[in-house]
Amino acid sequence: MSAKYIRLANLLRESILQNTDSEGVYKLPSENQLCEQYHMSRQTVRTALRLLTEEGLIEKRRGSGSYSTGLGAMQNTIAVIVNHAEEYTTPAFLANVKSVLGAKGYSTSVYSTHSRISEERKILEELKTASIRGIIAEGSCTALPNPNLDLYELLMAKGVSLLFAGTGYPALTGSVCIKDDNYYGGYLLAKHLIQLGHTRIAGAFQLDDRRGLERYHGYASAMRDFGIPLPEDLIVWYTAANQEALELKSDTSFLADLLRRNKGLYSAVICQNDEIAYWLIRELDYADIRVPDDITVVSFDNSYMSDLNAVHITTLAHEREPGTAAATALLKMIQGESVSSEELPWSLIQKNSDAPYNG
Repeated sequence: MSAKYIRLANLLRESILQNTDSEGVYKLPSENQLCEQYHMSRQTVRTALRLLTEEGLIEKRRGSGSYSTGLGAMQNTIAVIVNHAEEYTTPAFLANVKSVLGAKGYSTSVYSTHSRISEERKILEELKTASIRGIIAEGSCTALPNPNLDLYELLMAKGVSLLFAGTGYPALTGSVCIKDDNYYGGYLLAKHLIQLGHTRIAGAFQLDDRRGLERYHGYASAMRDFGIPLPEDLIVWYTAANQEALELKSDTSFLADLLRRNKGLYSAVICQNDEIAYWLIRELDYADIRVPDDITVVSFDNSYMSDLNAVHITTLAHEREPGTAAATALLKMIQGESVSSEELPWSLIQKNSDAPYNG
C-alpha cells in the first residue's frame, strides 16, 4: 500500500486538475481543513503539499494559503501569436516568453500572421479547437478596424487567458495589453533632438500599426510644447506591406521618398525602429549624406540593428524586457490574479548617430 501522503497527493492532484481546467485557479483548503477532511496528520498533509509544489501544480502565497498554478492535465500549452517570428526583435522576445513559461511547466506554440488579418483569422480558427491554456498575441495592423475580435471574444469566453503584447486592440472589451510607452518614447526622442538644437525634425512611422501612431503623437506633442511648427511635409508614412518588401526585397523606395524631400529642409529624423533607421542610414550614405555630420538619426528598440552600421544609432532601450513582462502577466492571469494593461518605460541610449545642430 502506498504511503498516506502519496494517496493524499493523488486525491488533491485530481481535485486540482479538475478545478483548474474549469476555473483557471483553485485555492486548496487550509492544512487544518485537509487534516480534518482526510483524517491525516499535519505532517502527512504538509508532505503531500510539498510533493504537489515540486510538481508545479500548486504554489504557496504568504498569508493566503496554497493555490493551483494553472497547470492542467492536458492544457499546459500557451499559443504565442506574432507578426513575424524572424523579425529582428522577435527571437529575443520569444526566448524570454519561453523561459518564463517553461520554468512554470508550460510549453509554447508559436504562430506568425505576417501582419495579415486573414492569417490571424486562420490561426484563431485553429486555436478554437486546440487545447491551450492561454494566448500571448501581437495584434496585426492594429491601427485598422479588425474583423477578428469575435474569435478573440470566443476564446476568452471559453476560459482561455488572453494577453496582448506590444500592440493590441482597444476595441476588444476586457483585453489586457503589455506595451511600450510609445507616446512618451516619441516625446523623449523629439525632446532630445530639440535640446540639441534641431527644429526641422522629419519622421518615418508605420501608418497601420498603433505603435507608429503613438510614437508620432509623442513626437508631434513635443514639437508643440517647445513651440516648433510641425513639419507635416517631412513625415513619411509606411505600411506593413512596405515593411515586408523592405525585409524580403530590400525595397527602400518609401525611404528614398524621404531623401527626395531633403534638400536641406531637415536636420534630424526619428525612425519607427532600429530596422528603419539602419536602412535609412544606408540610403543616406548612398546619397553621400553623412550621419551625424549632415543629418542626425534616432530610433527605438536598442537592438543589434542599431549597431550594424559604422555609425551606431542613438535609440531607446526597454527598461523592462517585454517578453518577460508579458509572460509574467499571463501567468498571473492564469492563476486568477487581477492584471491590468501596462506601458513599459524607455531609456535613451545615446550613441554616435546624433549631434548638435550646426546650422
